[in-house]
Amino acid sequence: MRQIEIYDTTLRDGAQSEDISFSVEDKLRITERLDDVGIHYIEGGWPGSNPKDAEYFRKAKKLSLISSKVVAFGSTYKPGNRGDNDANIKALLDSKASVITIFGKTWDFHVREALKVSNEENLSIIYDSVSYLKKHVEKVFFDAEHFFDGYKNNPAYAIKCLLSAMDAGADCLVLCDTNGGTLPHNIKRILTDIFTKIEAPIGIHTHNDSECAVANAVIAVEMGASQVQGTINGFGERCGNANLCSIVPNLQIKLGLKCLPDEQLRRLRDLSRFVNEIANLRHFKRQPYVGDSAFAHKGGIHVSAVSKKPETYEHIRPELVGNSHRVLISDLAGKSNILRKAQEFNIPLKADSPEIQNILDELKGLEHQGFQFEGADASFELLLKKLLGLHRRFFDLIGFRVIISKRKDNEDPLSEATIMVRVGKNIEHTAATGNGPVNALDNALRKALYKFYPQLKSVKLHDYKVRVLTAGKGTSAKVRVLIESGDDASRWGTVGVSENIIEASWQALVDSIEYKLLKESA
Repeated sequence: MRQIEIYDTTLRDGAQSEDISFSVEDKLRITERLDDVGIHYIEGGWPGSNPKDAEYFRKAKKLSLISSKVVAFGSTYKPGNRGDNDANIKALLDSKASVITIFGKTWDFHVREALKVSNEENLSIIYDSVSYLKKHVEKVFFDAEHFFDGYKNNPAYAIKCLLSAMDAGADCLVLCDTNGGTLPHNIKRILTDIFTKIEAPIGIHTHNDSECAVANAVIAVEMGASQVQGTINGFGERCGNANLCSIVPNLQIKLGLKCLPDEQLRRLRDLSRFVNEIANLRHFKRQPYVGDSAFAHKGGIHVSAVSKKPETYEHIRPELVGNSHRVLISDLAGKSNILRKAQEFNIPLKADSPEIQNILDELKGLEHQGFQFEGADASFELLLKKLLGLHRRFFDLIGFRVIISKRKDNEDPLSEATIMVRVGKNIEHTAATGNGPVNALDNALRKALYKFYPQLKSVKLHDYKVRVLTAGKGTSAKVRVLIESGDDASRWGTVGVSENIIEASWQALVDSIEYKLLKESA
């Protein structure tokens, strides 16, 4: 079976999307999920462009990745420089990534107007940059920027650029539809010519400005491309990049090509929702393959047919990508997901257990309130254990109070929290300050519990996100709080929902603490 390399650029190209900003911790967390799904290459960022990406590569080296290799991205060296004195090339090597992707100009219009060098000098820049990097790292991929536009304008020169990178030792030549305006029939026509002239492996990188990114990527693979670049959920500049959540199942399920192990392909929907949660974006219900509505049925004829033979109105079995079919008037989905999660958490639960329906009913009720457990596995594990009688209470809240005071316009507000908790027969009453009400409450809770549970000192709060759930209600809107916590061994996500942001934060904070203590006592 033909193997296709999947190259994810969510953390770099996807992060250039409007309304998306990943922290370093976000990027590390997404990296681990991409590795868990089996993505071959993860483009972590451009280490020479900003301090955040440089920090990411320092921290990414400490991750224990199994399937993926982290890739550093940058450009060919600047005109007038050489590989050994160019700051961008140096930053790429300083990242210590074993795989580096560099982009170079292949459209003579850009060579003339952007680089302001001759066509011949640009060929030398491509060759020298690739060959210099190739001496220092395991693999070098060459992104042929604006290749299709360049080919349309000057095909001979665009091909010369590819040959220059190939002769320099590039491991893959990635043809980029950077402006996203090429239509599928032109992708096929151009690649027909390319494969008669280029012997190196070919990759494809498409943008979605003409709504053809996925189609163009699939056609390129059918023509012979061996690497596909894209992003989770199609994040990207302008209209986005090619959506890997559609490309991978199209290639693997429809065309019979090998992209990911079958078991890991079943985690695709979870990955899609996880990345949306980390990006603090709503899930697109109608997204193919992984959206909530992708296998949802409402019409009476459809419901009747699908109940007997799912293939009557479903183009694939949704379980292949981790989704499930839904009957909108009476939801029948979810049991398999509960069982899978229980197995993941080492919770004994049988397929015929009557508790499953109770769990589903509780889950549907919580989701109606606004809870979402993608990105909050720790809260979901605690929920399962509570409903199955496997949970243990480590403390009880007697009460807390949070005070915020501001005395002058030009001074920061002061936040203070007092809290009283019961641990066994002991009552602890304490107070703490913080740089905000949630931080103050977190500090007070920890301070109250440290004497009973010193292991909590290793827990750090890595991230805190708030999403407004009820539009149009202004400051009285219901909110969802997502918290990421971690210790020296792992990280976990928890969630809380309320009209009161402090209460929602409290729910997520308590889950975070209880998860740590439950994990330690197992």
